[in-house]
Amino acid sequence: MAYHADSSDLTVKEVLTWDGFGEATRELAQTIVDQDFTPDIIIAVARGGLVPAGALSYAMGVKLADTMNVEFYTDVEETLPDPVLLAPLLDMDEIAGKKLLVVDDVADSGRTLALVLELLKKAGAGDVRSAVLYAKSRSVVDPTFVWKRTDEWIVFPWSAEKPVEKSTN
Repeated sequence: MAYHADSSDLTVKEVLTWDGFGEATRELAQTIVDQDFTPDIIIAVARGGLVPAGALSYAMGVKLADTMNVEFYTDVEETLPDPVLLAPLLDMDEIAGKKLLVVDDVADSGRTLALVLELLKKAGAGDVRSAVLYAKSRSVVDPTFVWKRTDEWIVFPWSAEKPVEKSTN
């Protein structure tokens, strides 16, 4: 089973530690607040955006959070032909007119973020902005809020180790 950080053949990587993640999300939250943006709802792009969205939700004091489940990456630098929405789906009626902050870990190709932003805007959301820890130059979307820009493969702390397996004891 391959996992996100199983990138030993890649020589150029950006490694984010748990401590670094804590600092990054606080800095990103401060940037968002300093821009006078207070979302009604934070929307995590699952799975990569779940942990950053939760951290931003707490850092910004925003209690309403939800998810959009999207599959795109299948392995290190391998993707499906297009991002695919997975069930359960977000209740689009509840976001009409709301200020939303869409959060993901990285805008790599940007195609996942583009899909989510387009769907939320079509559903009638009010002000829709995006926040990512990392953005790459090849992204088709320039996120509203970015902690760091890089073109390296990123190893996140939540995917730095193999998934746990049942103990043999």
